[in-house]
Amino acid sequence: MAVEPKTPKPGIEAASLTDVGHQRSNNEDSYLYWEPDADEDFRRKGRLAIVADGMGGYEGGQEASRLAVETVRSVYDNAFGGDPQGTLIEAFESAHQNIQRFAMEHPQFYGMGTTCTALSIVDHQLCFAHVGDSRLYLIREETISRLTRDHSYVGRLVESGIVRSEDAESHPQRHILTAALGSGRDVTPHIPEHPFPLEEGDILLLCTDGLWGVVGDPELARVVRANPPADACHKLVAMALERGGPDNITVLVLRISS
Repeated sequence: MAVEPKTPKPGIEAASLTDVGHQRSNNEDSYLYWEPDADEDFRRKGRLAIVADGMGGYEGGQEASRLAVETVRSVYDNAFGGDPQGTLIEAFESAHQNIQRFAMEHPQFYGMGTTCTALSIVDHQLCFAHVGDSRLYLIREETISRLTRDHSYVGRLVESGIVRSEDAESHPQRHILTAALGSGRDVTPHIPEHPFPLEEGDILLLCTDGLWGVVGDPELARVVRANPPADACHKLVAMALERGGPDNITVLVLRISS
């Protein structure tokens, strides 16, 4: 799913791209970049961007990621209470419940779930919520920083010191998730301790593991720094495809401008 304004409001350059890859028959990723139409709403709610990577079989993963993106956008737009971070948390809880309800009503989709990484930018303040192993990166000048923490088996091994972070990207069990929307009784998204101030020239990169699993962080940073967002998306997807395209590939690039 992708719903994008034809021209984002001033202050940002935005582009996104998805590809099924070489080894999957369907695309279980969903994504969105959204802004309110009315200027007053935009001043309050800012911008919203989401990526989600579904799981649970041929149609189950598609439905889970679609439900996550649609629910987060709907709650953020319609239930916004003035606190972007709190609204994202509420939106994730609603998405978690909606996916579980859908699975109960459609038993053939039992076990469906999805990663979800969503960010909002209001007045140059970044908030985000995250579950799973899709990722949010910040590229500032020469530095790339991963703002999200993988909810994965290998992520736990890294945090406990058993596996080195540089070895985690190639670990054979790196795709085993420990949390997903729709999976388990409760959901506790990873959120920042406080809103993160953005600067002119900052680049935000949202992507699913179909990209970061085959293109390393230094390469991600190099491509998005050297190219406009739309060109960066195309080049990154092409790199993932050249390296086998073992999974669906989705990337969303946001460059903060004056």
